[in-house]
Amino acid sequence: MDFRPLKVSGAFEFVPRVFPDERGLFVAPFQEEAIVRAAGHPLRVAQTNHSVSRAGTIRGVHFADTPPGQAKYVYCPGGSLLDVVVDLRVGSPTFGEWDAVRLDSAEFRAVYVAEGIGHAFIALEDNTVMAYLCSEPYNPAGEHGVNPLDPALGLPWPAELTPIVSEKDKAAPTLAEALDQGLLPSYADCVAYYEKLRSAHR
Repeated sequence: MDFRPLKVSGAFEFVPRVFPDERGLFVAPFQEEAIVRAAGHPLRVAQTNHSVSRAGTIRGVHFADTPPGQAKYVYCPGGSLLDVVVDLRVGSPTFGEWDAVRLDSAEFRAVYVAEGIGHAFIALEDNTVMAYLCSEPYNPAGEHGVNPLDPALGLPWPAELTPIVSEKDKAAPTLAEALDQGLLPSYADCVAYYEKLRSAHR
């Protein structure tokens, strides 16, 4: 499996080999060895999530208090979507910047999102399926969001799609408001936690 780092440090795109034949296809979208090579440690899978979305549905930008945060490995088993990672870590050299990857059920590309990084996506077609492997279980008290329509972020939502956003995500603070409210994770804390995970693996 090939991988490449995204513009936001700690996030990676993975490209598995797809084996089509007359029966259909076979692919292994998640391979631990590739995660270890990219992140320096395995992904602990504490919970898996599954969502189905209409075209134009935006979910995110979500993040969790770090440590322990919640790392995610996401791929699209059905349909297509634009996956977006946002650097929300205060003090990061790329704070406020984002990167995006198209995920679909043709190439089965995947994205790894380290703890403290914001995650969002938009479904590009109806009945789009997103699969998430999460390092920690859902913790409502530690879960937060930044408004995905914050103009200061300028996230790359396709203009031809009408955004469908939950009331919770609509009510989320802008990046500036989240910074003022002290909601955002510290880059130094995140980096220290990544090193702790790598050291435990060595």
